[in-house]
Amino acid sequence: MPLTTRAFEARQPHDADGPPRAGRVVLWRSLLFNVLMALHVCLTALITGPFILVLPRRHVVAISQWWARGGLWLLKVVVGIEVEIRGRENLSPGGALIAAKHQSALETFAIVPQLDDPVFVLKRELTWVPLFGWFLSRLKMIAIDRSAGGGALLQMLDQANAAMRAGRQVVIFPEGTRRPVGAPPRYKLGVTHLYERLDVSCIPVAMDTGVFWPRRTLRRRQGRAVIQFLEPIPPGLDRASFEKLLRQRIETATDRLVAEARAHPEGAAARPGKICLP
Repeated sequence: MPLTTRAFEARQPHDADGPPRAGRVVLWRSLLFNVLMALHVCLTALITGPFILVLPRRHVVAISQWWARGGLWLLKVVVGIEVEIRGRENLSPGGALIAAKHQSALETFAIVPQLDDPVFVLKRELTWVPLFGWFLSRLKMIAIDRSAGGGALLQMLDQANAAMRAGRQVVIFPEGTRRPVGAPPRYKLGVTHLYERLDVSCIPVAMDTGVFWPRRTLRRRQGRAVIQFLEPIPPGLDRASFEKLLRQRIETATDRLVAEARAHPEGAAARPGKICLP
């Protein structure tokens, strides 16, 4: 039985995502972070909103990266979560396909400053969020209508092709949604279709963010979260080989990072650092 499955089953039913339940201080810090992050989003949108419709898109990208770094700073100062980036040598300028593990909301903005011009594959409903949705639309994210069935796939492929021609980095979460730490992986076909259609290398991304920012809870736990860009998968593999290799690389590296995080519950100081944000 894979490590991820054993770990997931061993923790059921008391905690599907991570360490033991955090205390009251952690909860209050997490609530404060949520409030400050919401203010950060609103103030960024209100101050820059009048300009995003007229500024060149490269300036809007710069604003989004500044916003992401601000969120990471708040996370570090208020909650005590640092983000370490590994494997930046596996990134190269220009168009790329990035396939990332998805455990929490953290990686949705922690990845942004690492890429020159990222375009995320996301659900269309996010573009309807007041203020925040303005930026998503202006940044030309790939917003998918999941109720459209096969039409959603064609829409995603067309938009991804255009982004690749513009030298952007297409970021997709192969499982489609956040998964608990240790849960058996459930990869969908979207990433495979993109790999075949775009005919480019695919950079897998592993992480342990769910240990510190579990899904479906207000609690964020102090420590150093790691996001690791792995060795690129070259273009041209057949579908079965690509899917097997992608899953193997992401899940093996993720298991290793999660084990590393749990081996050092005392926090960031115990983990060897590489590149930390902000």
